[in-house]
Amino acid sequence: MGITSAIVLFAVIWFLTFLVVIPFRIQTQGDLGDVVEGTHAGAPQVHNLARKAKLTTAISAAIWLLLFVIIQFEVITVRDIDGWMYQRMTPSEAG
Repeated sequence: MGITSAIVLFAVIWFLTFLVVIPFRIQTQGDLGDVVEGTHAGAPQVHNLARKAKLTTAISAAIWLLLFVIIQFEVITVRDIDGWMYQRMTPSEAG
């Protein structure tokens, strides 16, 4: 895996993880009883985005490291996935 591929993989994992982490522990205006006129009661009042970004980075680093090891040391290859699911590759396509 090249450096560019590693960076792109980390970025994709980070953003997907961030989208999963954002909804946790949101305090809405309705929960806090401080609904601003003209807004929905479900609008967030407190996000803690900095804390969520740090948590996202830690989780993403762990996931990225696991995937990096699997890819770099060929623990699971495209041939393995083909063998489990499709059986389309011939022995000459082993690479």
